[in-house]
Amino acid sequence: MNDRNFPDLIQKNISNRTINVAVVATIEISENGSEYIKIQVIRNSQSIASTTDGKYYIRVHDECKPIPPDEMARLAADKNAYLWEEQTNKKISSNQYDKQKCNVFLQEIRKSSRVSSFVKEMSDEEILDFYFFQKNDTLTNLGVLWIGKRNDRASLLYPPAIQVIRYNERDEKVWKLLLDDYVLNPKELLERIVNDVPDWQESVEVSEGMFRKNIPFFPIEVVRELVVNALVHRTYSTRGDIFINIYPDRMEIHSPGGLPFGVTPKNILSQSIRRNEHISKVFYDLGLMEKEGSGYDLVYAKLLGSGKPIPIVKETNDRVIVIVKKQFVSKEVVRLMDRASFEFSLRQKEVISLGLIAQQQSFTAHEISDILNQDEENGLKNWLGRLVDLKLVIKTGKGKGTQYSVNPEFIRQINFKGKTNLKNIEDHRLEELIIKDIKAYPNSAFSEIHQRIGLEINKHKVRRFLKQMVEAGKLVSDGVNKWTRYSIEQNTWEND
Repeated sequence: MNDRNFPDLIQKNISNRTINVAVVATIEISENGSEYIKIQVIRNSQSIASTTDGKYYIRVHDECKPIPPDEMARLAADKNAYLWEEQTNKKISSNQYDKQKCNVFLQEIRKSSRVSSFVKEMSDEEILDFYFFQKNDTLTNLGVLWIGKRNDRASLLYPPAIQVIRYNERDEKVWKLLLDDYVLNPKELLERIVNDVPDWQESVEVSEGMFRKNIPFFPIEVVRELVVNALVHRTYSTRGDIFINIYPDRMEIHSPGGLPFGVTPKNILSQSIRRNEHISKVFYDLGLMEKEGSGYDLVYAKLLGSGKPIPIVKETNDRVIVIVKKQFVSKEVVRLMDRASFEFSLRQKEVISLGLIAQQQSFTAHEISDILNQDEENGLKNWLGRLVDLKLVIKTGKGKGTQYSVNPEFIRQINFKGKTNLKNIEDHRLEELIIKDIKAYPNSAFSEIHQRIGLEINKHKVRRFLKQMVEAGKLVSDGVNKWTRYSIEQNTWEND
């Protein structure tokens, strides 16, 4: 480069055109010996940057969009939310923590497969520093939230509290679980929600050949991920509890504050912006959440894979509401998704795309791209994956007239009433088949059981399962070798 002062000129021009923007421009040499200019934009977590003529912009995906005046308050709140984790304004000594919560956190970090050996080998103090739980011998807000004592957690500006409320058909409250006494840290709040709400156990039975499968109305993975999102991405500088409202036909999760700036209900599946970076890090390292940007992929995949509609995301002035419908689109869609996922080991994006197409029978390229917030060419191709090659989906037309529909041949195979092939039967289904057979024919020999449940099943697999079930107390055996007979204890039968 002839002009060695060019980086200084870049810095000067950016400074003259912006406010609260700091950059460093340097001349770098690449591996092949060529020179290039490297421009580093210094992160500013406190001030809001603008142009010198008073205009504000934000980067959303590949576009730079202006910020309207009514959104400035939200942008300022997001700045404060980021700082909230590291603030030490309560001046609580780093020694004033809940020893049990701290020990549990340290043990779980050292056991986590997501944490590097470098971090695991740190001392206790170094780990607390690494996760920003303490700073200058003082607990940060994040430290108080996770390992602090109850009274200190309650003294935070807006510590998280969760209310689970069930309503009947007349919108009357019939049951509630209140977690608003600040005894629990975020992980413990999540565990209480997952384990102590009986509604997650409700399901519908769907026939699948000779078997019946229970599909939950609210898959626990979906509940967990949405509650994690409410805890991790909420605005901790905004007052308000997290509400989980359960109605006869739906579940609603209300989280105080708005979506992170740049994320909208329309692009929530494709756009990922961290609001509380350090809380996100703790949740991820403890295995409590999916990797950044894949949480809603999981929610969509679980719902669509179960034959349920996609979630509805709404944003109001003071909260974000996620609605999960209780009903299923149809039992046929449930069977189709279960069969396709089992036979072809579909990837997450393929499950989402197939689920969307199956529920509507067919979609134009424009319609499905709009739902997924993807470019109709490259983006949509990535989401459809192998569906066309596997002949699960048929593609017709070209350009804007491209149409995607479920292959009718695959639908015909699902409804086929011929003899079921049990050669590759799943373990839990084989166990269920054995129990049903022995209930009908007690005191049976191995050869008799094998004959009745299907000779195409590997005999060594059946023998192994019979042995395991006896050891587990699910069956009782009498005799040895080929004279062995299998039965179910009367007490076990009656309990079933």
